[in-house]
Amino acid sequence: MPAADEGSTAAPHSQTLSRGIRILEILADAREPLSIDELAQRLGVHRSVAYRLLRTLEHHRLTVRDPRGRITLGARLAALAAGVAHDLQAEALPELTSAANELAMTCFLAVLDADEIVTLTSVEPRHAVASVAQRPGTRHPMGIGAPGKAILASLPPGEVPEPTDAVRRAELDEVRRRGWAISHDEVIPGVRSTAVPLRLPNGQPAALAVVYVSSPHPDAEIAERLTAASTSIREALGG
Repeated sequence: MPAADEGSTAAPHSQTLSRGIRILEILADAREPLSIDELAQRLGVHRSVAYRLLRTLEHHRLTVRDPRGRITLGARLAALAAGVAHDLQAEALPELTSAANELAMTCFLAVLDADEIVTLTSVEPRHAVASVAQRPGTRHPMGIGAPGKAILASLPPGEVPEPTDAVRRAELDEVRRRGWAISHDEVIPGVRSTAVPLRLPNGQPAALAVVYVSSPHPDAEIAERLTAASTSIREALGG
């Protein structure tokens, strides 16, 4: 029988590597340190298996333990993340910072990853009394939240299935018409978001967005500021 091609999706995957990656995802989603027992339960493996996996991750400084012995993500991940879409992040950061401070709300860049929306980088306002945190690596389904709607509405027809719900279809049509999306209570309870699509030169679907609890700025004014930032980033990237 011929050997499976290295790039073939039919080739068997490494269960150990898959579990190690899953541990990092669980820790990222947890937003707080976890015990080994909690991690093993969420991973669906015996405590001893989770422990062996953690030893390897700790060796590479991808996870660390706090004084209580609970596990959290290690600083080494930040160094790895800095290399992801480096040019995009470098060009986006000044615009995100300017918009965040001007609007007094957290501004972030999100990209489409399979069927999920992933926060690539974010900036919190400098002098705001209170702001909503949006951590890089945060992900949620594409169909919810302002960034997801903005990206979904910007995709060419037929690239993704249209929603079967008539209300959702009408909402996406409205996003396409006006060029920006809003959401409330969809990803985080009590939090609002406004987003505009960002058309990247490489074709990757992306969006610029802000998250906030309340704001004196009308939605259209927020969207106008994000659109200006989106245009500047696209031009800086040669789009």
